Amino acid sequence: MQSQPKPNRASPSFQDIQQAFKNLNGSIVKTPFQHSRTLSGLCGADVWLKFENHQFTASFKERGALNKLLSLSDEEKARGIIAMSAGNHAQGVAYHCQRLGIPATIIMPRYTPLNKVRHTRNFGATVELAGDNVDESYAVALERIKEKDLVLVHPYDDPEVIAGQGTVAIEMLEQHGDLDALIVPIGGGGLISGISIAAHSLNPDIKVYGVQSDAYPFAYNNFYDLSLAPTGAATIAEGIAVKSPGKLTMDIIRKHVSDIVLAPEKEIERAVALLASVEKTVAEGAGAAALAALLSPENASRFASRKVGLIICGGNIDERILAFVMLRSLARDGRLIRIRLEITDVPGELARISDMIARCEGNIVDVAHHRVFSALSIKSADLDLTVETRDSAHKDQIMQTIREAGFQARLLDL
Repeated sequence: MQSQPKPNRASPSFQDIQQAFKNLNGSIVKTPFQHSRTLSGLCGADVWLKFENHQFTASFKERGALNKLLSLSDEEKARGIIAMSAGNHAQGVAYHCQRLGIPATIIMPRYTPLNKVRHTRNFGATVELAGDNVDESYAVALERIKEKDLVLVHPYDDPEVIAGQGTVAIEMLEQHGDLDALIVPIGGGGLISGISIAAHSLNPDIKVYGVQSDAYPFAYNNFYDLSLAPTGAATIAEGIAVKSPGKLTMDIIRKHVSDIVLAPEKEIERAVALLASVEKTVAEGAGAAALAALLSPENASRFASRKVGLIICGGNIDERILAFVMLRSLARDGRLIRIRLEITDVPGELARISDMIARCEGNIVDVAHHRVFSALSIKSADLDLTVETRDSAHKDQIMQTIREAGFQARLLDL
């Protein structure tokens, strides 16, 4: 007779988290927890970063996955496990299943970044792409449990998983027990649930704040009994793009979390770029969400001069997406600009403009003429130039020089 997944709604205790800390010792990286002088200056707070993107699979998810796997009986391990995930839980489960010799099946949404799918398969798991999001993948996972009698390793709504994630807070507060606040990304809620239980056991006065992308505000809605519509189907923070936060995790969040805030996609992009340029660390969208919340002007007074711990919860960002984020960051800072000029389509005109920009110490990186799709005279053309500049003031200098030479020129927006 095939067994069904048995929901376990018992909230883990701090003792459970301490036991998980012992269970994971030697198998999980005790990641750095370091001060950021530059980000502290930008945010007006004393900012400390927990680099969970330094785990072997580049995410905190290993902690909960391994703690759950270690809790299974020999009979359950022999049957094999199944998990649904947008990527990080999948990789954590697959990696430790490979280490422990446990057969693993992972259901991943169809549009999961290819690097996460590839890494999960490389750890020996059987990967099935099904559903447009984690919730739809979960429905498929339940079907496979009925068909194959597999053991479910839920990504967040499970006491052993939550206890494993809570070990992040033990490491942080062992090093700096005087933190005033923690900011934690929320998808299904497993990370913030475990962290908040552990943090309040070690420091009852600490404040724990959650952050979600405004593209997926479902835990926020649940917390405040609201019905905000998501701002769009796509998000750079797919790791926290969860439509159905856990029942167990939401119970814990209501008890231990002070507030949940929303971060716009643009701010999450900015945070990814800042972590790369300032801290020289790669964070995925979900991993940068805590910094995005701290950077928001709406939160400036709340965290001003306070000692705040941020969890960079993952670093599995597609290289192509990271490249686009960095280029868009340069554009927003005025260090990469697109200029459209109206020119006479005669020999030497492009050389004259190039020389003018060179004398301003700008660097042309791309050129495009538009002769057919243009409303100008047949003997004229639109010329689009992509130019590297030092900063916004340098951009203004280049534009002034071009216009003073008699050209009609304008900046093209993002």
